[in-house]
Amino acid sequence: MAEVKVFGAWGSPFTHRVELALKLKGVEYEFIEEDVRNKSPQLLQYNPVYKKIPVLLHNGKPIAESLVILEYIDDTWEHGPSIMPKNPYDRAMARFWAKFLDEKGVSTLWKACWIPGEEHVKDKEEAQEFLQLLDNELKGKKFFGGDSFTLADIAGNFIAFWFGIIIEVVGVELMNNDKFPNLCAWIDEFNSSFKEHLPDRDQLTEVIRGRFLEASAAKS
Repeated sequence: MAEVKVFGAWGSPFTHRVELALKLKGVEYEFIEEDVRNKSPQLLQYNPVYKKIPVLLHNGKPIAESLVILEYIDDTWEHGPSIMPKNPYDRAMARFWAKFLDEKGVSTLWKACWIPGEEHVKDKEEAQEFLQLLDNELKGKKFFGGDSFTLADIAGNFIAFWFGIIIEVVGVELMNNDKFPNLCAWIDEFNSSFKEHLPDRDQLTEVIRGRFLEASAAKS
């Protein structure tokens, strides 16, 4: 029986955060693919509150919510790069931006790409404002934490990798180097630094394209 198990979905950026952290720490784990539309009894048992992925199972004890799991991984396995800074202020800032990216990022960018109709213009404007905030924060920085990546950078994986594929599939112009040079530089740094641990881009593109076509058919 594996000491560490991850219950998740291959195409989920939240699951990927957990896998990325474990790989950076050199922790071996067993991945258990979940059907998010037909959740397994095990997943519901291990995460009875939110009933969603990802869940980390370590020595039979479950931990839910990706940001909580990332801190747990950093506290449990000291070898490998640190995810949380040592300085209390820097730790607070890492948590702040990770929470902001988690609560605001995915929903804001998702709506700007997928929600049609009159609200679309408003959603795009909100997405642009969100991206501008990130661009301002990243000015003069390699990562959110400065020269080293932190919890906030891993929490931004959706923007760094998934979002570029989504706007390509949907055909929406939301982000370019002229408008957001600091953010685009961070995206390049993220994808370069974690290249060997990122999902296969072609495969993920097909998954996202399938979801887009499915969503489009449901609205027609």
